[in-house]
Amino acid sequence: MRARIIIDADICKGCTLCVQVCPKQVMELDKSKLNARGYHAAVCTDEAACIACAMCAMMCPDSAITVIKEE
Repeated sequence: MRARIIIDADICKGCTLCVQVCPKQVMELDKSKLNARGYHAAVCTDEAACIACAMCAMMCPDSAITVIKEE
């Protein structure tokens, strides 16, 4: 199963909850840029390794992450 991870970078506040719960450790903060609110937003570093468990989306307090399962 493949997944597409959509992160609304302007909503993300860089809390790292998604990073902490990812079983495949493919989530991290993008240290190369800041969002509109001045935070480093989360990014998925390897969608091919993502298992589409959606733990990141469930843990996000701001609903900034959407996981779309693709066959």
